Amino acid sequence: MFKTGFDNDKYLQMQSSRIRERINEFGGKLYLEFGGKLFDDYHASRVLPGFEPDSKLQMLLQLKDKAEIVVVISADDIEKNKVRGDLGITYDIDVFRLIDAFKSRGLMVGSVVLTKYVSTPKVTAFEQHLASAGLKSYRHYLIDGYPANIAKIVSDEGYGKNDYIETSRELVVITAPGPGSGKMATCLSQLYHENKRGIKAGYAKFETFPIWNISLNHPVNIAYEAATADLNDVNMIDPWHLEAYGETTVNYNRDVEIFPVLKATFDKIYGKCPYKSPTDMGVNMAGNCIVDDTAVREAAKQEIIRRYYIACCENLRTGNKNDEIYKLELLMNNAGLATNDRLCTAKAEELAISTGEPAAAIELPDGRLVTGKTSDLLGCASAMLLNALKQLGGIDDNILLLLPEVIKPIQELKVNHLGNNNPRLHTDEILIALSVSAVTDGNAQKALEQLSKLKNCEMHSSVLLSGVDENVLKKLGIRLTCSAVTDKKKIY
Repeated sequence: MFKTGFDNDKYLQMQSSRIRERINEFGGKLYLEFGGKLFDDYHASRVLPGFEPDSKLQMLLQLKDKAEIVVVISADDIEKNKVRGDLGITYDIDVFRLIDAFKSRGLMVGSVVLTKYVSTPKVTAFEQHLASAGLKSYRHYLIDGYPANIAKIVSDEGYGKNDYIETSRELVVITAPGPGSGKMATCLSQLYHENKRGIKAGYAKFETFPIWNISLNHPVNIAYEAATADLNDVNMIDPWHLEAYGETTVNYNRDVEIFPVLKATFDKIYGKCPYKSPTDMGVNMAGNCIVDDTAVREAAKQEIIRRYYIACCENLRTGNKNDEIYKLELLMNNAGLATNDRLCTAKAEELAISTGEPAAAIELPDGRLVTGKTSDLLGCASAMLLNALKQLGGIDDNILLLLPEVIKPIQELKVNHLGNNNPRLHTDEILIALSVSAVTDGNAQKALEQLSKLKNCEMHSSVLLSGVDENVLKKLGIRLTCSAVTDKKKIY
């Protein structure tokens, strides 16, 4: 059951204010490494109910007169056609998507930086595409001995060989399509070049997770480890912060491990590092905006279980997620969770066992559980969807929203003319049929009016659903999990 646990308005105000403070601390020029997703941070919105997926973008819009954006992409990722898993597009394409999205919202995009630069046909084509779009691009190179050889890195043979990125505003946001793009190295390279030009500039890091001022084993922080199980990120107490201030804060292994290098880099550039710990580098205020810890904990627990099911299903498809599943099982144990702590899972599995057919269940906003079972006419997800809309609209359960004589011609079309082996209607077909019926049927119209209420509802299917069903449910805002089981009676 969805409950708000995060004050988004407070977050926007506190976060933008904190960044302004950090700009002033460095004399008016700040390079801000921006981790996570700016436009569509659905992980944050799931584990911090009340957090809007575009909250970080809205926060930046409050600073848009001060800010410019630099997008970073690794030449290696271009060459390997690296794909964003959530969007299914390559990193190079996502650069252009991000730029268009920033500009459409009135944010200034200054340039694109290609890190780990090596000239290849794909990389050259990408640079030409940038030029034809009127976008500046810069090249940053691999440095021998990075990140350990500080003497070489912070020299004309290291950062000095990189192109100097021309910027015009006091807040330079360094962002990227995904992790491993080289955002931190880009920031530090700029500090070196700015210092050589007599310009005082600072560096800060904006990562939403892990949240530094809640406990290490808080479900929100465990959910971050679950989300990055494939990267092997590990949350840990920041030992530098503990030693410097006697205060326990949470960070993650990569920042803790790289901090000695970053500190030495600052020491060499400026004579003294302004930070005593990785936590000091951060500006994240999300932990201060949790207003209902119980609601946030429950949301995060559901996310941990969801991540486990997602990995199991991906392992069924590819067979290469065993290590990730093992880590997720450990995280679930650490959080004291079992799969049946997801109420819709327990209900769907119970129905599947009793009927011997695939089944689905959804938890409605008020906590009611609604199920759907497989029949000759409908798949379990489609049946569940119709039943949920009836419940939400107060429509009697005995009323058929779609009559068999409406469904059967669609089935005949699918099988006899479109070459489908499975005659059952998918969720998209159900919604189209319902929309047509709504022209003459008041109950169908009433059911359609309930669709927005499905957003943030938890759902589980006892079998893997088709890609069509998964996409439709995702577009409706339903948080779906599936058991890693195929419906052996289905061909498609």
